[in-house]
Amino acid sequence: MKFIDLRSDTVTKPTEKMREAMYKAEVGDDVYRDDPTMLELEYKAAKKLGKEAALFVPSGTMGNQVAVLTHTQRGDEIILEEDSHIFTNEVGGIAVLAGVQARSLKGESGALNAEEVENAIRDYNIHYPRTSLICMENTHNKAGGIVISLKKMQAIYEVGEKYGIPIHLDGARIFNASTYLNIDVKELSQYADSINICLSKGLCAPIGSILVGSKEFIEKARKNRKLLGGGMRQVGILAAAGIIALDEMTLRLQEDHDNAKILAQGLAMIPGVKINADDIQTNIIMLDVTGMGLNGNQLAEALKENNILINGSKNGEVRFVTHAFFKKEDIEVVLSAIKKIAIK
Repeated sequence: MKFIDLRSDTVTKPTEKMREAMYKAEVGDDVYRDDPTMLELEYKAAKKLGKEAALFVPSGTMGNQVAVLTHTQRGDEIILEEDSHIFTNEVGGIAVLAGVQARSLKGESGALNAEEVENAIRDYNIHYPRTSLICMENTHNKAGGIVISLKKMQAIYEVGEKYGIPIHLDGARIFNASTYLNIDVKELSQYADSINICLSKGLCAPIGSILVGSKEFIEKARKNRKLLGGGMRQVGILAAAGIIALDEMTLRLQEDHDNAKILAQGLAMIPGVKINADDIQTNIIMLDVTGMGLNGNQLAEALKENNILINGSKNGEVRFVTHAFFKKEDIEVVLSAIKKIAIK
């Protein structure tokens, strides 16, 4: 049975070209640094984002956690946005793994305010933890795929430079951000010392993320990856798909953005659906269906009966995410199903 799956862009599957490349991939032991396909992927990722080096990790969460471990010491404090993925969706990893505490700030559509960040940096005092890292997220997931502007990223980066504090960017969907802004991804990556990019969301690779930064940072990060169990062997099979993800799948993201915009415009016409279609920038749609007399879980159950998958919620807020396996012809199917549910 074919389902239209809007739960996330993580549900994408490797393309036929990726599967063929994976089958033919030349491999070696990556812990010994002799997997040629992985070396090619890491070189390509570093060059694409304008950094010195790169490190493959099994997941975006591991990429972020390795970055925090590498930038900080136990007992430090890091500054991040209160709804950021690192703070809300990584199982308290910064406390459990790195032993740091969070100074969470309320952002505006996911963007930190540079003045508030500067005010949150700890003065030297024997009673205070050391502020050792500032984290940003672009695009911002919980803000609805909103893109953080270059100007706002630059302002945060300059605060970091002023106080000698590194900036880590959770750039899981950074190519969606560069697509929306119509700029080279390097223009975004210049305002972060380390960046985590995801290959297995909208880019369709089956597994993996890439952490980029300076050579010194990546060498330290490599040891921390091993500490977390992320040292793998003949991983070139996965790298082969990642190379295609970077070379080709980054170029087609505008299609996902266009489909999200059209879907959002249709949803805005349905009675009981609260959404501002003008706010849709990338491939994430946030909507409130309380006006339909439903919560998110009830809508998810009703849509599943129509072969449409979404993640539910206890309240009325739900998220739809478009991707390479969600096509323009699926839009009317989704809208028709929700209209029928609204009438009931």
